[in-house]
Amino acid sequence: MNLDLKVAIVQTNLVWENPEENRRLLNAKIDAITADVDLIVLPEMFTSGFTMNPTKVAETMDGTTINWLKEKAKNQQAVIMGSLVISENNNFYNRMVCVEPSSKITIYNKRHTFTLAGEHNVYTAGIEKVIFNYKGWKICPLVCYDLRFPVWARNVEDYDLLIYVANWPKVRIMAWDALLKARAIENMTYCIGVNRVGLDGNNFEYSGHSIAYDVLGRTIDDFTEGEEAVKIVTLEKVAIKKYREKLNFLNDKDSFSLKA
Repeated sequence: MNLDLKVAIVQTNLVWENPEENRRLLNAKIDAITADVDLIVLPEMFTSGFTMNPTKVAETMDGTTINWLKEKAKNQQAVIMGSLVISENNNFYNRMVCVEPSSKITIYNKRHTFTLAGEHNVYTAGIEKVIFNYKGWKICPLVCYDLRFPVWARNVEDYDLLIYVANWPKVRIMAWDALLKARAIENMTYCIGVNRVGLDGNNFEYSGHSIAYDVLGRTIDDFTEGEEAVKIVTLEKVAIKKYREKLNFLNDKDSFSLKA
């Protein structure tokens, strides 16, 4: 039984606060993936860019973008995941959605809202860490600013893959590079970071630096700075078992509980 996981990483520019145009652009990129893949990963707020104007772009869980994702996931026979602005119960969420070919959806609401940009004033923070299972892999989806908080990502669930989607600006990209590698090493997990490129409506520049690391923090694949591209990486399940059994670092992890 082949337990390898093939992941398509979509590093792209985004059109500011224009869900329809972003769906059109991403539609072309997704349709161009002709290889068999298991996961397709889009950036944070892939319908709008990192906006603090949720009323302009918010959708519901039965809205146009969710239905579009269901259709694309079915056509590609792959999970498609990324975050977008969702309105629910009179709150706005920066919500990661993981849509399977069967139309099953796993959701994760961004836990650490980015106070520097005022995200905490307009979006409701999530309170639950989420792990979902797909093709024998335990996957932990997180969003952007969550990367700076290692306790939230700590691998107490024995997950196999940690995925961050982001709008992480060029001015602080060194932190993105360092922390993604650290999360892979300290959790002995594959770690993938998917960031956007281009300029947003606030004139912030994004340089990408999307990347995939193995369980020892070695680069599997990365991107040229600023490029728009889709790259496919293969993750080997056997490597997780091999290195965890050989090195046993996770056996010595601290026990703790989190308070909201």
